[in-house]
Amino acid sequence: KGHTEGVWSAAFSPDRQRIVTASLDHTARLWDAVDGHQILSLRGHTEGVWSAAFSPDMRRIVTASSDGTARLWDAQNGRFLFSLRANSAPMRSAAFSPNGQHVVTASFDGTARVWDVQNGRVLLRLQGSSTPLWSAAFSTDGRRIVTASYDRTAQLWDAKDGSLLLTLQGHSGWVWSAAFSPDGGRILTASEDHTARLWDAKDGRLLLILQGHGAAVRSASFSPDGYRIVTGSEDRTARIWDA
Repeated sequence: KGHTEGVWSAAFSPDRQRIVTASLDHTARLWDAVDGHQILSLRGHTEGVWSAAFSPDMRRIVTASSDGTARLWDAQNGRFLFSLRANSAPMRSAAFSPNGQHVVTASFDGTARVWDVQNGRVLLRLQGSSTPLWSAAFSTDGRRIVTASYDRTAQLWDAKDGSLLLTLQGHSGWVWSAAFSPDGGRILTASEDHTARLWDAKDGRLLLILQGHGAAVRSASFSPDGYRIVTGSEDRTARIWDA
């Protein structure tokens, strides 16, 4: 039996053999990417699960939930490992660093936190706004973090000392997601204002506005080679763009 409520995220394992999904039914689930059968159900969250992602070595999964926790799981047997919790504020996203040693979470308390996955300790607090954060992600080299906020901005941070490097301003609606290009040179944002935007990651300069959707753009990501962008919108379409 599959999820019983809406699915909010889906992600491949690095080897593309498995898929992990996150759902409002309080679970994350692991699936075989070839034949679609369910492998594991990760149960323990007490509210909806917004995101789920594999570690780079595929040994662990991290989930983020409205119950105020991110949880680490064994990706082989589904065993719960431990929780990451700062307060009761819902966590909207969680993602591993490229080396798998850290997790960055985005919370509705307006803070992104970097955690040590060995002991669950908070290493950095990134707070540039008092409004909810929707997403946080590492650059491919692990040296920077980008966050997306309800305050209509995305912000770029130093992942070592937590200093704010850039604020990307220009969207007229909430920024739902932000992600680095594979080479780390650009940042892609998706917004409630019906657009996605492409920014220079060094100086924050706006490079492109991707217009055409008829409703909020909830997600945007690069192809692995960085030459294309795919956006997903509440207008019930996904669009592919030249990056």
